[in-house]
This record gives sequence, structure tokens and C-alpha cells, in this order.
Amino acid sequence: MPEISLFYGIRITMNWKEHNPPHFHVEYAEFKASVRIQDAVIDQGYLPNKQLKLVLAWCEIHKDELMQNWELAKDGKPLNRINPLI
Repeated sequence: MPEISLFYGIRITMNWKEHNPPHFHVEYAEFKASVRIQDAVIDQGYLPNKQLKLVLAWCEIHKDELMQNWELAKDGKPLNRINPLI
């Protein structure tokens, strides 16, 4: 799974040819979750509250870039890195 961003120990990845709805995957320590891009909601898994807030804020800031990556992933093309939250 290609890594598209990494910040504060939070790893953001996206699969190629993934199922709808558009989403990305998050790993932090032993926690894993997937987050829907359009409404910035966890649809599977769990993140601690502090990391969840960071990820959802990052998602809102980079929603357009995430959707561009989603389209690239659907076509099996290389994904773009997205700036971390700083």
C-alpha cells in the first residue's frame, strides 16, 4: 500500500484499485482505520482521539488532493505525496 503522507507517527496510505466509497488508510502505533474522504469519517477501525482529530483536520485540508490520488489509484497510476500536517 503506497504511503502518501506521514506525520506525528501517523502513516497515511491508499490502495490501488480500491472499492468505493473513496477512502484512505491510517496507521498509528497498533491502531488502524480507514477514513472516507468526502465526509472525513472513520468507516472502519479505531484511532485514539488526539490522532483522530489530527487525521480529520488533515483530510479536510487535503480533500482535493486525496480525491486526485483516488482517481489515480483507480487507474493503477503512481500516487502523489501529500504534505504532512505540521
